[in-house]
Order: sequence, then structure tokens, then C-alpha cells
Amino acid sequence: MAQIVVRNLDESVKRALKRRATARGSSMEAEARAILEATLMPERTTHGLGSSIRARFAAADMGIELESLATEKLRPAKLPK
Repeated sequence: MAQIVVRNLDESVKRALKRRATARGSSMEAEARAILEATLMPERTTHGLGSSIRARFAAADMGIELESLATEKLRPAKLPK
């Protein structure tokens, strides 16, 4: 793996990176890596599982209306006593 050093980085950028990394529970290095990858290689950016499944089957018409399922009122399950 390659390494880079970023010199003369504005202190406010470093603080913002640190805040973002802390909010996401990652290191500044991991967060910088994720930002660079998402910006420069957007096709490699991962999405959530649900989004990935929906994208994979979007072209296939399976006769299931996902939107209508999402708007149905949910009822609590009745468990045996």
C-alpha cells in the first residue's frame, strides 16, 4: 500500500476531519482514506445492504411493490403466553 504525507494542511481542516472521524468511530487516517476513496473512486463506494439489494434487483420486475409494503401499518406480533 502507498503512503502520502499532506503538508501545510489548514488546522481547521484537520479539526473537521478529527470531528468527522470521532463521530463515525474511526481514526483520522481511516476517515481521510474513506473520503479520498469515495471522491476519487466513487464506483468502489459501498452502500448499505438494503440499497445494494434494491439496486441489484431494480431491473427485474418481480411483481412486488416495495413502496406499498413500506407504507402498510405495522402491527405488533401476538406471541403465545
